[in-house]
Amino acid sequence: MTTTSPHTPAVDAARWPDVARVPDAHLRARAARVLGRHAADRAGVHLRTGADREPTDGRPVLELYDERSFYRRLAAGGLIGFGESYMAGEWDSPDLVTLLTRLAEAYEDLIPRPLQPLRHITLPRRPSSDRNTRSGARRHISHHYDLSNDLFALFLDRTMTYSSALFGDDDPRDPEGLAHAQERKIDRLLDGAAVGEGTHLLEIGTGWGELAVRAARRGARVTSVTLSAEQRDLARERVAEAGLSEAVDVQLCDYRDVEGTYDAVVSVEMIEAVGERYWPAYVETLDRLVAPGGRVGLQSITMEHGLMRASRGSYTWMHKYVFPGGLIPSVTAIEEQLAERSSLAITDRHAFGTDYADTLRVWRESFTGAAEQVRDLGFDETFARMWFFYLAYCEAGFRSRIIDVEQIILERN
Repeated sequence: MTTTSPHTPAVDAARWPDVARVPDAHLRARAARVLGRHAADRAGVHLRTGADREPTDGRPVLELYDERSFYRRLAAGGLIGFGESYMAGEWDSPDLVTLLTRLAEAYEDLIPRPLQPLRHITLPRRPSSDRNTRSGARRHISHHYDLSNDLFALFLDRTMTYSSALFGDDDPRDPEGLAHAQERKIDRLLDGAAVGEGTHLLEIGTGWGELAVRAARRGARVTSVTLSAEQRDLARERVAEAGLSEAVDVQLCDYRDVEGTYDAVVSVEMIEAVGERYWPAYVETLDRLVAPGGRVGLQSITMEHGLMRASRGSYTWMHKYVFPGGLIPSVTAIEEQLAERSSLAITDRHAFGTDYADTLRVWRESFTGAAEQVRDLGFDETFARMWFFYLAYCEAGFRSRIIDVEQIILERN
């Protein structure tokens, strides 16, 4: 069974059950309508419906095609319903990033303060299946990274690097500019971890192998671990094409099961996927694996500590559809874990969140330009809208400065 919308093709109910089904929340939808209009006013967003064509006065526009379904979803699922309504084609915006950025900037004022405590009572909570046990972590990583190497190749640059670039004078809109910025990011992290000739390096979270290749070209011996079979296979191919198979060993392995000691450990945008329950295990593993005198280089998305604490139990659209099991840490939370669980301490930090916004813009534009190839790979229109919303949602997070990204170097205390 499928549902239809005048703005999107039919939604496959077997593949997208909660997008195809509009929740039965008639009474609460009335309250959601009032709160939705309050939120739009507070954020300076123009809610446009039907034949409404009044001037927007420069305000970002949220075009409502199906008000009834939109508010029922909002009432039943909060931000999950907001995203599912977009996937269903019930609303859109001529500039989605600007709209989401404005909403993010006004996040604390969208709900009247007397009602804010009720969010924790009325909105969905994380299911137990969201925990990153060994089997859960494998399932969560596969959910995202094993979609298709060909899909990621459609919007990433030639380095196949799926994390924030570090732009210097490079033009973000130039494909080679993004590639050079990714290489700069990798080199800066390797420099911080003192990776060079003879270094035995452990990489936790392989990606598609670019960091391992660049480290090996410095003369390092690299062990890289991932839970994604698709990433492992393509990373091994890329390592072989670079003629570095003897220097790089890519393994399908949980970070908790890695043995030995290493001169340096690097991990790029991995801690966000670990989950708060397993931060102690992650930090203890870093401490156990790095040799005396060695360094750890992390790249992590971060958020302000108070916001992290307030959102730690939330179950969001991002958890449900894109990154199950994760939580973006604060630098304070990382410092607390290091102090309690290790002899490591932060010795250097570099934040570059605006670079992540620019990185995501390039990815989003490349993904949009590859719409036909995405369909040829077997991904339907609902997936395409989900992925576009995900990229725009993240870009808005960095543009609004609700989230940031940092390179963090750790050494023995």
